[in-house]
Amino acid sequence: MNFLSLSRRAAACALLPVLLAAGQASAAPFEVAVTPSRFELSAQSGKRLGQSLEIHNLGGEATEVNVRTLDWTYSPEGEVGYYDALQPGSCRPWVTLERRTVKVGARDKASFRFQLEPPADAPRGECRFMIALEGAEPAYRADIARGGASLSLPVSGRVAVAVYVALNGAEPKMTLSRVAMKDVGGKRTPVVTVSNAGDAHGRLDGSLQAIDARGTEFEMAPEGTPVMPGQTRDIALLARGEAGKTVQPVYPIKLKGVIDWDKGGFKVEAELR
Repeated sequence: MNFLSLSRRAAACALLPVLLAAGQASAAPFEVAVTPSRFELSAQSGKRLGQSLEIHNLGGEATEVNVRTLDWTYSPEGEVGYYDALQPGSCRPWVTLERRTVKVGARDKASFRFQLEPPADAPRGECRFMIALEGAEPAYRADIARGGASLSLPVSGRVAVAVYVALNGAEPKMTLSRVAMKDVGGKRTPVVTVSNAGDAHGRLDGSLQAIDARGTEFEMAPEGTPVMPGQTRDIALLARGEAGKTVQPVYPIKLKGVIDWDKGGFKVEAELR
């Protein structure tokens, strides 16, 4: 299998699979899904790591997608930034993609491979990149074939798959400093404040047992968004009823239980008003 090295210019970085509808009114529908939704991998310096993903065409016509890599950032406020140009410290030059374009038949799927080869002197840390699969107009397709893709050109759709690679034992180091109420988008929301002093991203998991002022019992679970190395973030706690039922708590709420993270857990006992 011939692989196309992207060490000159394009490589990859991503967080969640995201479908962006943009582009021109004349563009065909972009009906593409990708599995898995993200990669969380481990690797060692000087050793090649190969992975594959599946591209699913949900539409009734064959479709062709362009594949490239992007750098990306994730702010403490949860905002994602995408970058075509190599960012400082980017590991995209280590990435090799199988090919630049993939054609997938109607209601069919195709496998796509990529490789990561960290150099022998690569330091401990987390390599993060996004694999972007994009539907595009002909002019955009021609430009990407010349290696000159630009985010300013019209893109009719994008699925972005985040790849996290913990290199040489990199790992998160999470601490929880508070459980409180915070204004989020104009709504008072329960949050936990966590910091990550490690050298790889971390995530919260698990759930807390909750009881509100009416005596209604339910669970509250943290959002599963990442906390990047060096970040302190407020992670929302979401009310969760039985069988996915919506819960509208009446404050105050009493919380008790354990919030898990990659390497441990935080015991929580609090009252929110």
